[in-house]
Amino acid sequence: MSRISVFSAPFLLGFDSFEERIDRLARSADGYPPYNIERTVGEDGSERFIISIAVAGFSESELEVMNEDNQLNVRGKQKDEPGREFLHRGIAARQFQRTFLLADGMIVKDATLSHGMLVIALERPRAPKLARRIDIRSL
Repeated sequence: MSRISVFSAPFLLGFDSFEERIDRLARSADGYPPYNIERTVGEDGSERFIISIAVAGFSESELEVMNEDNQLNVRGKQKDEPGREFLHRGIAARQFQRTFLLADGMIVKDATLSHGMLVIALERPRAPKLARRIDIRSL
């Protein structure tokens, strides 16, 4: 059975890659690590987003934040120390990758790590409404 995509409509031109990105995000979505996303709107109409990810136990060197191809990728990689002996291990050294699909025009401002929370600030400036008349040429 074939799947019908909303992006296959003939009037949606140039959106082919969005379906692939959304499928990739859906496959990679699990519950770890937990996160919050906050949104505020400035007086000028610009939007600001704060993504807070709970990364307790991770150091700055074990985290990576990459903005590539309208995607924000956050990776965490901890290594087990071979000389340690645990009598009980309730906190595992766990890897993760969390991906957020960003709209065109989104700007990743910065990322900070404090008290086990990785906070990533994003902004989408208000886009000016553009309209232009296209001249029709006769051949």
